[in-house]
Amino acid sequence: MTTPCARAAALFGCFALVALGLSACENKPTARVVKPSVATSAENVGGMHALIAAAKKEGTLRAIALPRDWANYGGLIDGFEKHYGIKVTVDDPRGHSQDEIDTVRNRGSRPTAPDVIDVGDTFARQAAEQNLLAPYRVAAYDSIPVNQKDARARWYNNYGGYISIGCDANRVKRCPETFADLLEPDYKGKVALVGDPTRSATAFDSVYAAALANKGSFEDVQPGLDFFAELKRIGNFNPLNSNTATVEDGRTPISINWDYNNLHYADRLRHKGVDWQVAIPFDGSFAQYFALAVNKNAPHPAAARLWEEYLFSPEGQNLRLPAYARPVLMDAMRQDGTLDKAAAARLPTVEGTPRFPTDAQLEKARETVTQGWSKAVAG
Repeated sequence: MTTPCARAAALFGCFALVALGLSACENKPTARVVKPSVATSAENVGGMHALIAAAKKEGTLRAIALPRDWANYGGLIDGFEKHYGIKVTVDDPRGHSQDEIDTVRNRGSRPTAPDVIDVGDTFARQAAEQNLLAPYRVAAYDSIPVNQKDARARWYNNYGGYISIGCDANRVKRCPETFADLLEPDYKGKVALVGDPTRSATAFDSVYAAALANKGSFEDVQPGLDFFAELKRIGNFNPLNSNTATVEDGRTPISINWDYNNLHYADRLRHKGVDWQVAIPFDGSFAQYFALAVNKNAPHPAAARLWEEYLFSPEGQNLRLPAYARPVLMDAMRQDGTLDKAAAARLPTVEGTPRFPTDAQLEKARETVTQGWSKAVAG
């Protein structure tokens, strides 16, 4: 028979019992308790209290490529440290998904290896195929939509948004609203991406969105490469990697980025005189989520697993909202009453129901972009 606590956990009820969230529900231990490095759930360790105790004993979590201004990672890191007294260090904060995978693979079992990663789901699949990830079912695993998680719990999507076009209205006379607009001569040298699409999930998804805007499909990403080749040919493409600093000082006056990042730039830089306008292009509407995973060789395996639990708790999911990121559990939390409705109401309205490419389509698109990007923007 399912216990009341187990039933509640499936709906996040146990997490919602107290403000702290995670320590409220003590999973009943299995007959054989295992060490955190091989645990596939908190129950394997002896329950959530035991996991918390083991993580506190480790005292450290090593992350990688988590800028504080990305999807409110600053608030999440601060919240995790406050609750558990565990210090979070972040290597290469401006790194991209491929940088994370390379680091996990290259550092192996060394103590400097990342405990956890946050990557685009195409890169998460790649890491799983390379046997770099530890299977671990967070308490909320069953509430994550089937198409947003790995069936073996090696990764699961946590937050997402829509590809958007950000623009400095003080430096650009008329801000673009669609991918078609980006081809206009007024935007010479102004249109930037967040990195190289072969290494950056955000840039890869920007190419995918451009494909949809130019008669491509989830099955055919080539029109996206052709679009950026044309941007380069007419001189509108800016090869600089767009980030907060380049937006602030005007080096990337137009940036294709997730709506939550562009909207955060607008809020953060307004008092500095930057009028950052954001548009979700109707001709290339593309939504996607980012995946979390535990390194198989995590030097702090208990802290790594507790971090995942925290980011999938109601507190962790709600902390995405102030930065305009959409929690993957938003529908489940709306149903069980744990969603911060006021914060959710601030999200930009997008018409229609988002659709997502299949695993096979994503893999095909990744191969196409990997093989074709350098040719598209060469010269």
